[in-house]
Parts: sequence; structure tokens; C-alpha cells
Amino acid sequence: MTPRKKRIVIVCSILAGMALAATLILTAFEKNLLYFYSPTQVIAGETPTERSFRIGGLVLNDSVKRNTDNLEVSFVLTDTVNEITVTFEGILPDLFREGQGIVANGKLDADNVFKAEEVLAKHDENYMPPEVAQALEDAGAKIPESHDAAQ
Repeated sequence: MTPRKKRIVIVCSILAGMALAATLILTAFEKNLLYFYSPTQVIAGETPTERSFRIGGLVLNDSVKRNTDNLEVSFVLTDTVNEITVTFEGILPDLFREGQGIVANGKLDADNVFKAEEVLAKHDENYMPPEVAQALEDAGAKIPESHDAAQ
């Protein structure tokens, strides 16, 4: 093999290796993305069925129900247009309460109940996650003045 052919083989091998590495990285990145959806989008069927996603909205007043036998909690999440039931087994954040904006990570089951694996609550009384504020605004809801969306 001539030196020129060797260089061509080496360059092609390096390019093929880089293409394979880029493909693997992008595939792993796509699998780990958690897209955000509002209850209206979930009801409309815009959510993935086989993978986890994020849902956000306001916890509906008088909707939190705790199971006395275990750590299971269910509540209704709303964007003021549509509502979806969320269940979570574990310890909720200290700042979780009714009427508050939250974001949950998990999957939708066959009964259109969102099974949360993680529940995230706002960090103080004047904050609402930007995704939740945008979803409420898109749904035509007036965001309470005490909830300033992060810019």
C-alpha cells in the first residue's frame, strides 16, 4: 500500500469513528430528554406513550389525597383549562401545597393518570417554573400576581 492510500484509509477510519461516536452521543442525549407538557396537551394526546416526560401546572385546591397505609399521594394538576390526576409514591417536597405551581417527571398510564417519579415544587412564594407560567399563559389563564415567572 502506498503512503497516500494509507493516509486515505486512516482519514476514512477516523471520520467513520467520529460519525459513530456522534450518532451514539445524539441517541443517548435524545433518550434522556424530558419534554414539558401542560395538562391540556396531555388530554389532547400530544405526549409520548413509551417514555417519561414532564408535566406542570397548578395543584387544584382540595384535590390532594394521601394514602394512610403508604407514602402514595394523588392530586389533580390543572392549567386552568384541563385537569389531570397525578399519583406519586414518596415524600413530597416541603414546599408542595394546593394552589401552587409544580413540575412532575413521570409517565402516563393506560387510564390517563400521570405516574410521577419525581415532584418538583417552587422554591419561594414569588416563583413559578417558567414552563408552568408559559403553559398557564398559553391556556389563557391569568397568572396570580404572587407568581412571577422566571425570566
